[in-house]
Amino acid sequence: MNKTDICFSANRSNVEVAFRDYMNTYLGETEKRTGYTYDNSVKFAEKEAKMNKLMNAEIYKLANIEFSEGSMVSKEMWAQHPLVKWASFAVANSLIDMVLPDILDKSIGLYTEQKNGMIGDSFAFEVEPNDLFYVSKAGRDQRTVEFQRQYNGQVTVIPENRAISVAVNFYRVLCGLDSLAKFVMKAILSVEAQITREVYKAFDTAMGGLPTTPIDGNLKVAGWSKPEALRLAQTVTAYNGGAKAIFLGTATALAAILPDDANYRYEIDSEFVKVGYVRTAFGYDTMVLPQIADYRNPYKLSIRDDVIYVISPSTQKLVKLCYEGSSTTNSITAFQTANLTESTTINKSYGVAIATNAIAGEITLA
Repeated sequence: MNKTDICFSANRSNVEVAFRDYMNTYLGETEKRTGYTYDNSVKFAEKEAKMNKLMNAEIYKLANIEFSEGSMVSKEMWAQHPLVKWASFAVANSLIDMVLPDILDKSIGLYTEQKNGMIGDSFAFEVEPNDLFYVSKAGRDQRTVEFQRQYNGQVTVIPENRAISVAVNFYRVLCGLDSLAKFVMKAILSVEAQITREVYKAFDTAMGGLPTTPIDGNLKVAGWSKPEALRLAQTVTAYNGGAKAIFLGTATALAAILPDDANYRYEIDSEFVKVGYVRTAFGYDTMVLPQIADYRNPYKLSIRDDVIYVISPSTQKLVKLCYEGSSTTNSITAFQTANLTESTTINKSYGVAIATNAIAGEITLA
């Protein structure tokens, strides 16, 4: 069952479609991200007004309240109704859960697999060996050779709750003076940035832990060298069952291995553009890893620019991102505070772990 079915009434399809288009418009036009389709015949401001109207209509439906402009009760008072508040966050949380995985898939999907579970769930991943049986030479008078057996490993992921606490004049939101749609969008972008940082940290830590000894250090290369890069790409491809490797890194990192003159021409709606394709390097595709801001350290970036990863995206993803249940919200009402400010906390429970049988490599440029 789709989680949004739990909260949305018959009007939910309109809300879903409109919010996807609203979110995609912001990501495509404001943040200039690729791969997002939307109706460009309507201005973003118009979409935001329409989105707020649709969300408010859905809120009042869920709260079972017949509100009209000529009502004896004001919007300000309806905004304090417990069911109106519940319905508001039911809609907001459903939209977060609906859109967030799609956005993350475009930024971390090359090395991350997303899983959804119910509240209270933990996740167990069976990791099967990816090597083959070796073939022994046996004489005519020899019935058997050395027996071989493979064992599966298991990785358990237990989600933990994360929270965003914000202060908002909530009745201004419900009365149309502030934008509820913008509030939800910013919550989605905030959670996306945090998850991306955590997932990338797990991925980079795993890559940094690759062996470096002369005997088994064939998956980690220090310093850029074309022959070594090709050897590593071939190694990753061969040990992933022939799934072709790619070079993955930020635009700055990939600039170290790609020539300055592109001389390539692609249509704007080409699949190459949509998935962030740059071009091939020595017969292997290169993919741009989107950079993200580190808001706790102003003007610092979170993803390393001095490393190129070599992975096979079509094999089992290296990182597992597991969501526990749906987003939830709790709030302190405006009239419980002296300044009439509503304090709202959005909770999202998830876990991140490395669980894979795939092989990957790392090239450190510095």
